[in-house]
Amino acid sequence: MCSAAATESKSCLLTLFVPLQNVRIDPGSISFKMWKDIPVPFYMSVYFFEVLNPNQVLQGEKPVLYQRGPYVYREFRYKTNITFHDNDTVSFLEYRTLFFQPELSNGREDDYIVVPNILMMGAAVMMENLPTFVKILLSGALAGLKQEAFINRTVGEIMWGYEDPLIDAINAIVPGMIPFKGKFGLFVEFNNSNSGLFTVNTGMKNISEVHMVDSWNGLKEVNYWRSHGCNMINGTAGEMWPPFMSPTSLDFYSPDACRSMRLVYEQSGKFQGVPTYRFVAPKTLFANGTDYPPNEGFCPCMQSGIQNVSSCRLNAPMFISHPHFYNADPALLDAVEGLHPNKDQHALFLDVHPLTGIPMNCSIKLQLNLYIKQVSGIIQTGRIKPVVLPLLWFAESGSIEGSVLKQFYTNLVLIPSLLDYLQYICLGLSILLIISAITQKHFWLSQCTAAMKMGSCRRRYFSAHPVNERMSLAHQPSLHRKQQVCAIAQICVSLQGPNSFLI
Repeated sequence: MCSAAATESKSCLLTLFVPLQNVRIDPGSISFKMWKDIPVPFYMSVYFFEVLNPNQVLQGEKPVLYQRGPYVYREFRYKTNITFHDNDTVSFLEYRTLFFQPELSNGREDDYIVVPNILMMGAAVMMENLPTFVKILLSGALAGLKQEAFINRTVGEIMWGYEDPLIDAINAIVPGMIPFKGKFGLFVEFNNSNSGLFTVNTGMKNISEVHMVDSWNGLKEVNYWRSHGCNMINGTAGEMWPPFMSPTSLDFYSPDACRSMRLVYEQSGKFQGVPTYRFVAPKTLFANGTDYPPNEGFCPCMQSGIQNVSSCRLNAPMFISHPHFYNADPALLDAVEGLHPNKDQHALFLDVHPLTGIPMNCSIKLQLNLYIKQVSGIIQTGRIKPVVLPLLWFAESGSIEGSVLKQFYTNLVLIPSLLDYLQYICLGLSILLIISAITQKHFWLSQCTAAMKMGSCRRRYFSAHPVNERMSLAHQPSLHRKQQVCAIAQICVSLQGPNSFLI
């Protein structure tokens, strides 16, 4: 009950210092500039898994991995094409620009790392069910292009792309299999690009709908998956949430994961003195359809803990998971060596200020994995045993700091706390005044008790003195004690009524 009252009190204080119009998406609101050009410094830390025994893997042995990094990038986000609509929604494109931070990194972009040949191994698995002669033709082309199952490339090439004649060869043999030309890189479309056209609610009519996604790229739901529930676009764009959050769950749509994601409440805490709710990924987030039936629409599935994203990644055998297969089926961990899952290092989280829905501190972590195996007819795949092989994992992290944090703390913590104390001070003073009044009344009533024993003087005194005189005489120390008590008796009459002293 007290907790509920405190929450209600703080909610009222919020409306005093952060009016609801300042939480809405409106050019006149305080939060609009923060929403348009996010002032929070974001960093993307990338860790690569180097394959230490590529030749042995080709012979059917277990891959031995070694984590390299982090390679840290400063991430800037800004919105363009902001268009307000008549139905209380706003559309925008959000761009991301990344800059390498050598002073924060454990390595340089020109570091060489041995990784799977993603193009070749991915194409091999994709062509597994094609006629044998096509696979033999591809294998011959691969040999002519000197393609191997594992390559030694720099971090910069793996991230931002490298020229590979294999792209043109695949397009010539199987047109349309990979709908791009030129460079291939895991993040080649990530830098200086947008995450799609979001249309979200402004909250002008209903504050509980602010930031909630109305559509993405004009779609009310995506078509990557096999069920309506899995294709739904739920929650926000992952930047802010409606105010007055409850400690249950939050939803957001992630274009990178091609799906909506739900995080669940873990605990309450504070970030730099600001109260927060921490939301984390449930174990069911990447569970397969057998362990968690609502995820059946994301299948075909393998073990729990990984999600097949081939349907939104050019049909390449790509999977996403938590880093180091955290919270995944132990079989995935046993298939490789060198992974050490740890909650503190590999679990994602969001710390959100519940009254405003603004994240104070966050770290979203995902791992990219490639499914590789021996494919008959393509000799370059050797005798590789089927394995979901980790390629890299990355963490996008940011927290409010500096002047923004100071303003946030002052308006939403310090001033409301002072008002909390002030209301208790006022309450205390009110209680003291009430006690004082009660004490005075009890004093006079105690005197009345004595006066009741001297009722005879009451008649004589009342007839001899007018009221004004009685009151003044009651406080004159020179009067005889008996006369004082009789004067007090008159005061008692005024306190309790004229029948109080009838003898």
